[in-house]
Amino acid sequence: MEDFAGSVPQLYESHLVPILFAPYARDLADRLARRAPSRVLEIACGTGVVTRELASRLPEGAAIVATDRSRPMLDQAAAIPIARPVEWREADAMRLPFDDARFDAVVCQFGVMFFPDQAKAFAEARRVLRAGGVYLFSVWDRIADNELAETVQSALAPLFPGDPPRFMERTPHGYHDRTVLEADLRAGGFRVADVEIATLALRSRARSARDAAVAFCQGTPLRDELVARDPSRIDEATGAAEEAIARRFGRGEVDAKMQAHVVAAAR
Repeated sequence: MEDFAGSVPQLYESHLVPILFAPYARDLADRLARRAPSRVLEIACGTGVVTRELASRLPEGAAIVATDRSRPMLDQAAAIPIARPVEWREADAMRLPFDDARFDAVVCQFGVMFFPDQAKAFAEARRVLRAGGVYLFSVWDRIADNELAETVQSALAPLFPGDPPRFMERTPHGYHDRTVLEADLRAGGFRVADVEIATLALRSRARSARDAAVAFCQGTPLRDELVARDPSRIDEATGAAEEAIARRFGRGEVDAKMQAHVVAAAR
């Protein structure tokens, strides 16, 4: 799995969350709230953007357990005020530390792509779900349908022509094929007949090209790829991304297309 440590959790929360994750978090929480679950497990909660939306939208008595394998991300999440008590747990999606049939909903926003074995992680989610429960998760669509990610990746390639950084295409946008998704869900024990996949296009907005460039180049594990190539060029890479974003979307506020698949798999 990719690393989310160092300065990444703070920049992830301050930049990536409003630019990319908040709109989908609201949608995911609304979808789950309509089901009125009583006990919810969140996997790969990151800095808690979905957790906070769930806390404000779920029925008053609903319990929320939010997990992530990264302690720095959990610490960042737990430091932000939230509408109700949440149980924060360090946990690996591949080996969930919960009894069978413990939850009536499992939620994961943009974490599935990072799992080393999606079918095994799906089986774990299914194991902790009660009969009639739902696994609700989202994954990014292909990078070509996500304009900021595509722009940043294209801008960085000329800086490292022998080894262009491909983190965005490889990982966040590398698990978009619906046929593969369905096959892995089936291998994890879900029936394809009980799986619904909705492709949802929303708008990605940033206050400036600079904010968007910092979000991608310094608030994601793309930073690790840049450091591995040449740590002295982080600022140069961020500047190249900023200039490319400004050329494509203008010098003021940024408004770009983003697209993801939202999956509901019934137990």
